[in-house]
Order: sequence, then C-alpha cells, then structure tokens
Amino acid sequence: MTEHGRYLFGVTRGLSPDGLEDARGIHDAPLELLPCGTLQAVVCPVDLKEFGEEALRRNLEDLSWVEAIARAHDEVVRVVASRSTIAPMRLVTVYADDVGVRRQVGRVHDDLVSALDRVDGCAEWSVKVHGAGTADPSPASNASDEQPTTGAAYLQRKRDQAAARRSAGDDAARCAQAVHDALAAVSVASRTLAAQDPRLSGRTEPMLHNGAYLVPHDQEDAFRAAAETVIAANPGVSVEVQGPWPPYSFTVLQT
Repeated sequence: MTEHGRYLFGVTRGLSPDGLEDARGIHDAPLELLPCGTLQAVVCPVDLKEFGEEALRRNLEDLSWVEAIARAHDEVVRVVASRSTIAPMRLVTVYADDVGVRRQVGRVHDDLVSALDRVDGCAEWSVKVHGAGTADPSPASNASDEQPTTGAAYLQRKRDQAAARRSAGDDAARCAQAVHDALAAVSVASRTLAAQDPRLSGRTEPMLHNGAYLVPHDQEDAFRAAAETVIAANPGVSVEVQGPWPPYSFTVLQT
C-alpha cells in the first residue's frame, strides 16, 4: 500500500471550495482546500517514496526533477493567486498528514494572516540590473593610441586602465541604485535579493541588482511607466523588468 503525505503549496483564505476544480497538483494529483481555522491550506497528496525525507535528499540533487516540481508548484500558486490572496510556501513543503499541516499552519497563524494582509491586492515584480555590454572602457580599447615604449609608460597605461574600469563600475553601481530607488518609490514594499547564478540567467555581464517589488494591482501601469522612465535615464546598465507574479518574496515563511 502506497504511503502518502501532504504537499503544501500555500495558505489562502476565503476561496470557494470549487475554486480549484480545474487545477491539478504534483503529478496531476487533485488539489484540496484544507480548512485551518480562518485560513485554508492548498494541498495535494504525494507519494512518500518520492517525497519522504530520504528520497528528497536524492531528488533535490536532480535538476530535472526539481525543475518539474517547481513548475507544477508555481502553476498551482498562480491559479490560486488569480482567485484569492495566497502566501506561498517554499518548494517541497511536505507533511505526513492533514494533522501535520494544521499543526504547522496553527503555529504560524498570526504570521500568515499578517503576510496575507500585506500582499492583499498586490503582485510581485522582478527587476534585474546588469552591467551593459562588454566594451572595455579603458584607454587600451582605442587602437589609435600610441603603444608604450618604456616600462614606466607600460605601468602607467595599466594604472589608467584599472582606474577607467573602476570608474565604469562605480557609474554602473550608481545607475543600479537609481533604478532601485525609483521603483521602490512606486511600490508598497521592496526587497533586494541575492544575485542570480549566471548559469540560470544565461548572462555574462555582472548582475548589479536583483530586486523584488510589491505593487498594487491598480498601480501596475504606474510601475511600468516608472520603469520605462528610469531605464531611459540610465543607459549605462541593462534592466529586465518581469511580472506580475504571485508575491513569493513577501510572504514565504520558514516552515
């Protein structure tokens, strides 16, 4: 007999019991709304041979497995977010049974209510700032410059190149800060996240800023306009703006 656990996608409130009839969970499992006092846990059954503690240690090292589960997790969170306010849980948050889910939700009940209040009527936007281009701002990039003929001239050239690179880096950092300040001003909350691994972004330029912004639905046009303005004003960097997304960065709790 297969032993099943409960995969917890997130916690919501006020969602109709039939609000998830057209959505599916992990491996196409049926979704359920588990009442937890005034809150509702969005769950589905999972096989503990795959999601038990020992199995997870192995599976989390399999990037293709992680990608498939992350995609299914995000699809459920997006469906719920389109119909209600949700506090998403971290990927592969699994409990042995409904009792475990209710116990954990009860333990952090007040934090969950605060998180839902905070993001009600809002969505998350992602803004990533990279150094623009790969052109070398140093004097050596100018082919018409005379080549140094002495050791002292060579060392001076190297010092000039290093100074030029530092100056370009400082300018890019100031641009990235300007982007953040402008967008934080039209958001109800913002967070600076760790720089993304280049293997995930596919970018070779340094990531200068990775930010998340909580924006009310009725202010999304204003946020887009502010982004366009600040991007135009800072051509020294490359800016990626993506959204709206469920508010992962502003609701996920340690569970």
